[in-house]
Amino acid sequence: MTVTATGPLPRTPYDVAIVGAGVVGCAIARELARHPRLRVALVEAQDDVGQGTSKANTAILHTGFDATPGTLEARLVREGHTLLGAYAARSGIPVERVGALLVAWDGEQLAALPRLARKAEDNGCHDTALLGPEELYAREPHLGPGALGALHVPGESVICPWTTTLAYATQAVRAGTDLHLNTAVRDVGWDGGHRLTTSRGTLYARHLVNAAGLHADTLDRALGHDDFTVTPRRGQLLVYDKFARPLVRHILLPVPTALGKGVLVAPTVYGNVLLGPTAEDLHDKHATESTAKGLAALREKGRRVLPALVEEEVTAVYAGLRAATGHEDYRITAHPGQAYVTVGGIRSTGLTASMAIAAHVTGLLAGAGLDPGPVREVEPVALPDLGEAAPRPCLQAGLVAADPEYGTLVCHCERVSRGEIRDALAGTIPPRSPEGLRRRTRALAGRCQGFYCGPAVRELFERGTRS
Repeated sequence: MTVTATGPLPRTPYDVAIVGAGVVGCAIARELARHPRLRVALVEAQDDVGQGTSKANTAILHTGFDATPGTLEARLVREGHTLLGAYAARSGIPVERVGALLVAWDGEQLAALPRLARKAEDNGCHDTALLGPEELYAREPHLGPGALGALHVPGESVICPWTTTLAYATQAVRAGTDLHLNTAVRDVGWDGGHRLTTSRGTLYARHLVNAAGLHADTLDRALGHDDFTVTPRRGQLLVYDKFARPLVRHILLPVPTALGKGVLVAPTVYGNVLLGPTAEDLHDKHATESTAKGLAALREKGRRVLPALVEEEVTAVYAGLRAATGHEDYRITAHPGQAYVTVGGIRSTGLTASMAIAAHVTGLLAGAGLDPGPVREVEPVALPDLGEAAPRPCLQAGLVAADPEYGTLVCHCERVSRGEIRDALAGTIPPRSPEGLRRRTRALAGRCQGFYCGPAVRELFERGTRS
């Protein structure tokens, strides 16, 4: 198992290098790790996996009911929904199958619901149902006044995006993939093989996969292609306290527009409620700050959908950037003459589609000359279930009796124990910051946002990373 964050890179060429360790890049690495003959590198500019769009999204496991029928995205989301649902169940990834309600607030939106139901049918989603206002309010009694009806999509779910990305990467590394963190790719050259100039030196590979997310267009152009331009689309979100959770039973969706799925209200697997995202097209691919204007707009929309929600306490605010390209489909393209596959334009549905994208990309690599060799199943992984629906370790008497560290709480808001922090720091891919520790344990993520537990968590983190 090799995870590096400093020092020189290996000089021996890899069979495949994947640029970008977001959820899609990690899924591709996991899929390629099923071929033991291959020597694979997963290269990430930041200090952890899942540091970009993958950590800051609405965390929905989509059915693909509203995808454009016949597109690659529609197929991969549909396949990925099934694949990731099964994978999550055996890997410790929390999923709550709460279903979604696409709510109509005016006559035009109400008239669009039958069309969206037919679209869902075309996408293989056959269990949707149109609801009148009486049934809608029976299902969601706290919904704001004036809703005229809804489309019920029972297969929509909420999921943990952090554990998903980490599970993929953990399996890949355990199966032999080299993960190189803090390795920003600055240039790439092709001369019968790929030469990646990085912040840690030069890395060589026979085949290259571009899963660089917001920077996929830059890498694509370095290899002579101009197929798409990434426009960072900022999505700001509000996270409401767990006391707000009884207010909502489903994912509440607006009728979608050309800019995206719009502002939603959704429960999370951690017991909170999300309101967002905004959809702001920007030029700066690092502009993940929140704005007073954006948050005010969210509250205004939230007040109509779920009036009582905006009276609840806000636990956290965050923003993520989606890789918008101006195209209605993923930009996944093989360039056999360069032994290269672009995986661009992967928007918010990329979490759901990740395993299907990985299988598709592996097929494209084979078509581009890669001989993947025989297949073996990688060793299963079982990560800690961070969901609120699962019993926390501190409440499991047998676990605490066997190891009292699981009964010693550090973060009381999220009931995170010393044992869980110890385990995360000893993991295959350990966190390299308190923020990375938060994504692995939920420590610091509660209503106090680290005000009380911050010093103790940081001390444990620093002690664990020194040992």
